[in-house]
Amino acid sequence: MSPTPVPPPGAPQSGWRSPAILLMAMAATMQIAFATWWALLNNFAVTEVAFTGREIGIQQSLREIPGFLSFTAVFLLLFMREQRLALLSLVLLGVGVAATGMLPTIWGLYLTTVIMSVGFHYYETMAQSLSLQWLPKADAPRQMGRILAAAAFAQMIAYGFIALAWKTLELSFAVVFGIAGATTVVVALALWFAFPVFREAVPQRKTLVLRKRYWLYYALTFMGGARRQIFTVFAGFMMVEKFGYDVHQVSTLFLVNCVVNMLFAPKIGAFIARVGERRALTVEYVGLIAVFVCYAFVTDPWIAAGLYVVDHAFFAMAIAMKTYFQKIADPADIAPTAGVAFTINHIAAVIIPAAFGLIWLKSPTAVFLIGAGMAATSLVLARLVPRVPEPGRELVWQKPAPVGGGATSPAE
Repeated sequence: MSPTPVPPPGAPQSGWRSPAILLMAMAATMQIAFATWWALLNNFAVTEVAFTGREIGIQQSLREIPGFLSFTAVFLLLFMREQRLALLSLVLLGVGVAATGMLPTIWGLYLTTVIMSVGFHYYETMAQSLSLQWLPKADAPRQMGRILAAAAFAQMIAYGFIALAWKTLELSFAVVFGIAGATTVVVALALWFAFPVFREAVPQRKTLVLRKRYWLYYALTFMGGARRQIFTVFAGFMMVEKFGYDVHQVSTLFLVNCVVNMLFAPKIGAFIARVGERRALTVEYVGLIAVFVCYAFVTDPWIAAGLYVVDHAFFAMAIAMKTYFQKIADPADIAPTAGVAFTINHIAAVIIPAAFGLIWLKSPTAVFLIGAGMAATSLVLARLVPRVPEPGRELVWQKPAPVGGGATSPAE
């Protein structure tokens, strides 16, 4: 059977077997496994495997190595379509999560982390590429907000189950990891057969693409990777180590994050579509500076929890970075650039957890103040984004390109 064409830009994507619905379903499927893994990770690492800041830093650096190698996904596209690779990656993610609780040792957790991470990062690379190809530019921020809301709904189910059942049913780590991983595998296989294979509107280049005119997107992506590590590794670890949050308390906090994302991610997407990428990114980074400074000196567990929720909500603003690239990119560059962007994102991600884990042992405050400096650097970069990005106008001081002048050669 030949691939199904994607509706052209501006056309309605109706019906449950549409590209937009598939993107939502895959995002939700990914979160069933990943959200469970993330909710249990710190407690599993501390109570079952006896991790300290040193081991958690090493483990998180190992988790980011597959992200650093995400550019290799473009070579797999020589043998399969992006949609199929995304679904196979979800299967691998599920397998890695299901095996986590069965290997409660330092090296076991390192191994299952790498397996899970390969699936997660290849899926994320393909999902970003497909969303930028399948969603029309004018409506992409709103649609991406809906995709985030669907992912948040799946997160809410995972966190809610853990928060309600962990104590009452006396569940073990192995059982919860196993259920979550197996569910993701089964649902991913179901999506494989339930949806047609959608044809890309523009054939994608099967070679690596690195262009000078995309440099601001690369820089924002690099800083985004550094900022994300402060939240995902050390803000969560602070909740357990400094404030003594238990599994059900961490899951409840994550549950609040899901509700906030479900309610506000579509609104944030609409906000970005209305005010533009430049203003949206400015709001994000100003807010992050304040959050990281507060992290550095917080002593109350309730205030820390509030900061954590606000910090997580800012992740939805990253839609603006993706749609900025969508507006300036050669359409044939999207898939290879998605892999390159994930690699750039993870240059900092491979280094920061281990390096900052050592800083954490000396001064947790310093970790968060450095994070505030990273957010300030991102703010400076965000102000270089033009109000109306387009090919040939990637920076604020550039004039609009003449009609037909935005295309460039792969070798640029």
